[in-house]
This record gives sequence, structure tokens and C-alpha cells, in this order.
Amino acid sequence: MRDHIYIAPLFCLLITCALAHAQPGLSSIREQDVRKDLFNMADDHFRGREAGTLDELKVSMWLADQAKAAGLKPAGDDGTYFQFFSMARNRISPASRITIGDHALSIGQDVLLPVTAPASLDAPLLFLRKEDTARADVSGKAVVLAASPQGLDLNVSLSIRRYPALMARRYATSLISRGAAAVIFIADSLAEGGWALNNSYFSRGSYDIPGGPNEHIPPRSPILWLHHDALDWIRQPGLSLHASLYVQQFEYPSVNVIGMIPGTDPSLSKEYVLFSGHQDHDGIHPFPGTDSIYNGADDNASVSVALLAIARAFNKAPGRRSALFVWHGAEERGLLGSRWYAAHPTVPASAITAVLNGDMIGRNTGDSAALLGVVPPHRNSTDLVKMALSANQQGPRFLLDTTYDKASHIEGWYFRSDHLPYARAGIPALFFTSLLHPDYHTPRDEASRIDTKKVARIAEWMYRTGWTVANTDARPAVDPGFRLER
Repeated sequence: MRDHIYIAPLFCLLITCALAHAQPGLSSIREQDVRKDLFNMADDHFRGREAGTLDELKVSMWLADQAKAAGLKPAGDDGTYFQFFSMARNRISPASRITIGDHALSIGQDVLLPVTAPASLDAPLLFLRKEDTARADVSGKAVVLAASPQGLDLNVSLSIRRYPALMARRYATSLISRGAAAVIFIADSLAEGGWALNNSYFSRGSYDIPGGPNEHIPPRSPILWLHHDALDWIRQPGLSLHASLYVQQFEYPSVNVIGMIPGTDPSLSKEYVLFSGHQDHDGIHPFPGTDSIYNGADDNASVSVALLAIARAFNKAPGRRSALFVWHGAEERGLLGSRWYAAHPTVPASAITAVLNGDMIGRNTGDSAALLGVVPPHRNSTDLVKMALSANQQGPRFLLDTTYDKASHIEGWYFRSDHLPYARAGIPALFFTSLLHPDYHTPRDEASRIDTKKVARIAEWMYRTGWTVANTDARPAVDPGFRLER
């Protein structure tokens, strides 16, 4: 009996290790499948898959069909592949009015409003130099500043689109906190060059899920941008800003697509390793040249089709735990789909053992990638990190960039994808990516520019990691004291 007492546990441990490292579904992850799916999903037919539009719903139907063909069982609501949720959209109403002196300003054409909020004000103009903003009495005034990139760090992605926000953070926030009724920036050449593009985004307004901070927008002091040639008339003495800004609210549908491969273990199959990506992108916006469709081949069709490949691998040989696949909607609106699913999962939240999220995995050099959630304070599970790093060494052996995972990195990349709501909910979570590139959020993010071999290799890495999670007796633990810096 003594021999059996010690041999049986050893035998079980060997079986568990063998299961965790065998990865029998690897042959189902094929570059040719990735390429075919990618070119279909990132085609102009889906018009950029903008959240809250029929285009997002169309690609969701396509994904559900592909999920079914890959062997996934429906894991959404009511026995379907879908979990619908509502988005609250707020935008500035066309009935709003802005005048300065006798100049009636047309929103979008003459003036940009980067912040969606109601306001009603009548305030005299106060011209300031930037060096005088800290000491001037601005209470009740509409402060006018000439925009310039001096003193701003524009070495960031989407610098033209982020320029108004950077200017606001540098100057407007402080002025408004000290009582300014409004802040008016006079555009420089950088702002003029991005006017049409930024207007297409600002005019859409803001989005949130029910209960989110942007569902209902309280009044606040507005921020305005005027064209550079406004300097020809706005310096006249005695002018005042009159603004009546109204906000319209609409409700739009978005959807998460969810499928599952049940596990084989009678007990562990009630737990889940969640593979995560997002299906939406930016839709249609003006851009220099002839192409205005933002197809989002890397962001994030690359991961969407990688998840299909991983699903085929689990369908060929299921793990002990169940494999759950979630294609989130409305990520580009503020991680709305993942925020919704993390709060309203279709499986018990306590049964989600780990989240393996991917976002943009098909560009840059073929031998490099990044794993976020490794460097503190972003690391929330040392166990899960070890599994992912071991899986990389077993298979693709990517050279890993750790700089984007640092809290000091200017991009704040950790906070910009769908693992975040799960990490905040206390679920072990990692973020697989091949990082930024010059075509990010432009119409140049096309399927023809994707390294499909690399997509397949990162899919293999995610699968190997998930296979280990699915077959190891002990689920990965959350590190004690985990707390993000913001």
C-alpha cells in the first residue's frame, strides 16, 4: 500500500505535466488559414467595422459563422454566440450656437469642440501669453491662447489627433480649475493640418456603457479651437464669447461574440481560460489620399483571426479546463465590450482562471513581440507570467520588448486594450502584442501589410500559454497587493 500511496500522486503529476506540454492542437494553427481569414475580415466590405454601426454587426455575424465552423459552441446570451449591450452616445447638438462679437461660428467648419459637454455662458475674452497663464486672474473669462507644440512631448502615436488633448492638459485644465469660463485655442499649422480629421472624431462625441462615467455628461467650461485666420478679427477690443451648447444622447447597439470549447475534466471543465480580442475598428474618416476606410487589419483583425486559429486547435484536442473565446465590441470607444463582459460575464466570473488578450500582433520585425502585464505594477499574476514566458521559450522564442509595459512609458499601452477590465476585476490577465507602427489608426492598416506568419506564431504562443493554463491542476494566482498606478 505504501508504494501505491506515493506512486499514484507521482503518476498523476507526470500526466499533468505531459498534458501541459504536449499541445496536440498546434498543427491546426496554420498560416494559410490566418491569411484567408484576415483578408476577409479586413476587406472594404466591412467598411472599417465602426462600433455602433451596421458594419460592426455585419462583421459580428461573420465572426459567429467562423466560430461555428471552427467548432466553438455558442456561449453568449440565450443560446447564441452574441451578447448585445447598449452604448450611450453623447454629441453636441446642431442646435447649439456659438458667437464671438458679431461672428456666428459654425461648429466643425469655424470652430472645433474637442469636449462633449453642455454649457451656457457669456464671457469677455482675455488674451494671454502662455507664460502668463499661471498668474493671471482668469475667473469668468474666456481665455484665448495661441496654440503651439512648444513644451509638449509629441513623440507619441497619433500625435495630430492627440494634439488638442495635450494642449488641454498642459493649459486648459489649470485655467478652468481657476475659474475660466472657457478656453479658446487659436490653431497653428499642426492643428490646421489635422482639422478635418479631428472634426470627424469630435463630431461623433463620446460613448459609454450604462452606468459609466460618460453616460451622462454634466455641464463644464468648454474648450474651443478657432482657425488661425481668426486672429484677423478676434483681437478687436471688447469682444465676448456667447455659447449655448446642448448635448444630444442616443443609444446604439454593440455586441460581444462569444464561443466555447468545453473542457474534458469533470471538475476543471467548469473553469475557463479566456482568449480575448476586439473586432471593431475606426470606420471611415477623412485622410490624405484616396482611401478613407480604416480597415484595421492589424488593429485588430490580426487577433480576431488568431483566436479562430486557436479555437481550431482546442477543437482538435480540448484541454481539461474549458476554452472561452470573446471577440469584444466597441473597444475603440473605450474598452466598452470588455468592460461590459467583465461586469456581466456569461460564465461565473469566479470560474475565469486567466485572460489572454491580444491586440495588434502582425507588424514590425518577425522575431520580436511584447507581453504586457509582466513588469510591476502591471503584473497581476506571477504564475501566469511564468506560463507565458515558458510557452514562448517552448515555441516561437520571440525577443520580448518590455519597455511598453513600464508605468513610465508615454503611450500608457497597458491601459489601452481589453485585458484591463479583467485585471481590474482581479482576474490574472496578460496582453500579447507586436506594438505600434506608422500605419496605426490610418487607412494604411491593410491586410497586405500584415506578416501573417508572425500572426500565426503569436497565435501559437497564446495557444501554448492557454493550453498550460487549461491543463495545470492549480489555477494561476493573483499576486498579493496588486494595484495599478491609475
